[in-house]
Amino acid sequence: MKRKILAFALSCFLMPLAAQAQVSGYEPGTSGTRLLQGGNGFSIKMLVEQANLGGAEVEIGEIIFPVGSQGGTGHLHESIEIFYILEGEFDHIVNGVHSVLQPGMVGIVRPGDTVIHRVLSDVPVKALVIWAPGGTADGIAKFMTEIPIEN
Repeated sequence: MKRKILAFALSCFLMPLAAQAQVSGYEPGTSGTRLLQGGNGFSIKMLVEQANLGGAEVEIGEIIFPVGSQGGTGHLHESIEIFYILEGEFDHIVNGVHSVLQPGMVGIVRPGDTVIHRVLSDVPVKALVIWAPGGTADGIAKFMTEIPIEN
């Protein structure tokens, strides 16, 4: 019985590794792909996306919301969005529910949620943002200046 459990555990561990080995066209180490800049100091440094991941499973960016950002009336999400706050204080309003996020905290948005992001601090909010599945960055990029990152 112990051997069956060990074999099952190993197969659960090794199968994803074998699948990863089959993926080509990704960069195992990177400084990111592009910088998306808005006119008001809002920016996203795209760290992981299809261009360097080789797939659209996830996108990761370093996002900066400038002091005074109020987030408008909100926007709808089609993918999961996760914020990990690095600096500043953030009012993360999901479906009308306020959560004040500070460094070390996580904010979550699920598909179908409406969200508003507001900066509460007197310093910009810097956060790691994760979108799963990927594709959100291209939609945002249409409204921003795009600067390639040289690796």
